[in-house]
Amino acid sequence: MGLFGFSEHDIAIDLGTANILIIHNSKVVLDEPAIIAIDRRTNKVVAVGHKAMQMEGKTHDNIKTIRPLTAGVIADFNAAEQMIRGMIKMAALRKGWFPTSLRMVVCIPAGITEVEKRAIRDSAQTAGAKEVYMIHEPMAAAMGIGINVEEPVGNMIVDIGGGTTEIAVIAMSGIVCEQSIHTAGQTFDSEIEYYIRQQHNLLIGIRTAEKIKIEMGAAHTKLKDPPGDYAVLGRDLMTGIPKEIKVTYMEIAECLDKSVAKIEDAVMNALEITPPELSGDIYGNGIYLTGGGALLRGLDARLSARTGLPVHIADDPLRSVARGTALALRGLGHYTFLMR
Repeated sequence: MGLFGFSEHDIAIDLGTANILIIHNSKVVLDEPAIIAIDRRTNKVVAVGHKAMQMEGKTHDNIKTIRPLTAGVIADFNAAEQMIRGMIKMAALRKGWFPTSLRMVVCIPAGITEVEKRAIRDSAQTAGAKEVYMIHEPMAAAMGIGINVEEPVGNMIVDIGGGTTEIAVIAMSGIVCEQSIHTAGQTFDSEIEYYIRQQHNLLIGIRTAEKIKIEMGAAHTKLKDPPGDYAVLGRDLMTGIPKEIKVTYMEIAECLDKSVAKIEDAVMNALEITPPELSGDIYGNGIYLTGGGALLRGLDARLSARTGLPVHIADDPLRSVARGTALALRGLGHYTFLMR
């Protein structure tokens, strides 16, 4: 046993809609897409993570790919349990430890219901956990970027994940107020896919849309260091044959404008319900952006212009929640905000 009773058999899981990260001994031992491939005939797992993602959109009738998590919560219990179990085994094989008698800390959305919380707990227990603790994503994100969440100081976290955007004001080991909207990374992907189809008569898959978002995604059309045009391959809707087009970052910024505006509105709503004493803290500290959506070019500048507050992008925002979940794991028995 180590700090606060920490054990070598403890793991932390960032159970994201798009990706799952597993932390063991304070190190990320697994970072894989939250997807699983299953044989329809036998109901056996064919692949999980990256291997399953490579199959997405390319499988025959006997194999189906499933993303068990929607908007940060479990939509398919059986697939989720098999995916979590498979990823724990994968992490164990890589690092040479055994997935038995595990204690887990799992991060969950702040707006989760009791039913959804129970589904996550049951999946973790079925996958091998003897004890399951949960932490809200904004709290984990705050810890992951180095904020002392136990202090009587208000900090605003905007965590833009794959399925949800979580906005929370945190002080004294608790979430004082929060907003959660289902506009996030996967929404951006869907809007890009729709835009390319409508404006260029080109049919692309969701994976291609995600690549466009990563390479060209922007929150406004006047970037200081804009990326060059991006070649997109797909199927021409008029002729039915493969075709290549070029898209600009300005096109992508325009197609994402409504979604980014929804995030802006949610941030403003959260600021409006923040207690005045904590508003003063946020005025001094600014707003912290985490999650994959924080990497959308120009988003910090756009939010800063709308709110009049400084906006900081976390270092390695994709892993802020995972790092915070690992810190919570090391503090089992100390942090009062961990749930069972």
